Amino acid sequence: MESILIIVVAGLGYLVAYNTYGRYLSRRVFGLNVDNLTPSRELEDGVDYVPTKKQVIFGHHFTSIAGTGPIVGPAIGIIWGWVPALLWVFLGSIFMGAVHDLGALVISLRHKGHTMAEITGMVMNRHMKIMFFIIVFLALLIVIAIFGMVIAIIFDMYPAAVLPVWLQIPIAIVMGRIILDGTANLTKVTAVAVAAMYGGIALGYYLPVPMPEIAGLPATGVWTVLLLIYAYIVSTLSVTTLLQPRDFINAWQLIVVMVLLVVGIFVAAPDMVAPAFNLSPEGAPPWMPFLFITIACGAISGFHCLVSSGTSSKQVETEPDARFVGYGSMLTEGFLATIVLIACGGGLALAYTTADGQVLTGPAAFATHYGSWMASSGIGSKVGAFVEGSANMIATIGLPKEIGVVLMGVFVASFAGTTLDTSVRLQRYVISELAVDLKIEALRKPHPATLLAVITAMGLAFYNGAGGKGALLLWPLFGSINQLLAGLALIVISYWLKQQGRNYIVTLLPSLIILVFTSWALTHTLSSLYDGGNIPGLLIGSIALLLQIWLTIEGLALMLRGRDTDAIPATGG
Repeated sequence: MESILIIVVAGLGYLVAYNTYGRYLSRRVFGLNVDNLTPSRELEDGVDYVPTKKQVIFGHHFTSIAGTGPIVGPAIGIIWGWVPALLWVFLGSIFMGAVHDLGALVISLRHKGHTMAEITGMVMNRHMKIMFFIIVFLALLIVIAIFGMVIAIIFDMYPAAVLPVWLQIPIAIVMGRIILDGTANLTKVTAVAVAAMYGGIALGYYLPVPMPEIAGLPATGVWTVLLLIYAYIVSTLSVTTLLQPRDFINAWQLIVVMVLLVVGIFVAAPDMVAPAFNLSPEGAPPWMPFLFITIACGAISGFHCLVSSGTSSKQVETEPDARFVGYGSMLTEGFLATIVLIACGGGLALAYTTADGQVLTGPAAFATHYGSWMASSGIGSKVGAFVEGSANMIATIGLPKEIGVVLMGVFVASFAGTTLDTSVRLQRYVISELAVDLKIEALRKPHPATLLAVITAMGLAFYNGAGGKGALLLWPLFGSINQLLAGLALIVISYWLKQQGRNYIVTLLPSLIILVFTSWALTHTLSSLYDGGNIPGLLIGSIALLLQIWLTIEGLALMLRGRDTDAIPATGG
């Protein structure tokens, strides 16, 4: 019965937070004003800068920031106990993650939709901007390679998810064109598109698409290549062609899945068989600080500041919409992470099939999957725990488990796909902006910048073999670099708020907390990488740690002494 209490308290808590702390931040701290001209209107170009209704931009923003982050993170973090994991998800998302996302969105709205790296130069100084660019590039490089790999693994594990995910593309394109025409009813168009999407899921169940080995590449390697080619193409298109409508459809997929899961929780009422506290699981790194960087996107994630300041700020129609898009999306992600904890900690125990075909239930099921750090290792294992646990809960409301598995596989792959699309587009922005500073004219153009983004990710993916899993070399660094971005972004936002004469403690305090945990975890990780002989990881991690120390010290020094004379003149206020 704990699962029902958890979902009710969390849901009500997020609603209260949105209407209290979220309102305070929007009105009193950031001063959102409907009369302020947004970048989407001032710089409208029909490609990147497009005024968009908040319901549509919410769909893009949420599906871009979520990906598999709020799934994989909690699915790992529960090994230390569901109570500390739940507390971090709930409190972190309200007082850190949502504040970070809203702040990044607002500061970009006030600076013509520029990215956080560019804004760092505008409000602080030029060399901090270059260092921030380097960290952002490294983070996006890892994200692109990892999310391409995640989708490839899901397609390999669940061939029935392949056809539905790819069918979303023509459905979204048609929907986007109809909406742009302006004559159709949005509700009716949405209903037809969502129905077509679920028709595709039913079709995928009967027509699975297993990928054979091609030219020496195993299935995951072939999918990685195809996905990166796809990401190149889609990231150079107008956001209205595929990005917005596909993300909007996926937002509805989220709503449907979350409703099914919440109903499943109430019907199944699974007991949380996962230990409430398990602070020293076999083979696991210390829970302090690793819980706080493992459960990243479900509580706070630096990647979100790149979406807020990279694509979403170029589409928000009016400033007050930022609360719904920025703060609301992060709370929704926290709620999704809560459901994941219940699926792994309770739903998995309803029926768990071992590798030898034995079906386990209750504490034995959880103990088998999470008995040690190595027992639950691997991307497939983490995603699989959520998919199996969710399918078990959905089965209690009458939907066959086999259909539930396909439904959840498509859900995870679709969200990872939107993050992949957005990440390549963001990397293109980063490369183009950096090219302006370095005076590399060719890389200022969309196609050369996108090509560099894809080629570097491809190189990382195939660094150590044809399976496309080279990004796993840097996986131990992903959480630390991701949270490092969040901490540094919050310092920039805090400095800007101080310059505006507004309450900057609400962003500065979270930044200091997250930077302490990040540097602690990164130091521990570097030691492990050294012992394991992971030279690429050790090199990139060392660079990240040095940049973190430098940027943190310089950022806090600027907070104390005021605006740097080397800052680029800022726009907006």
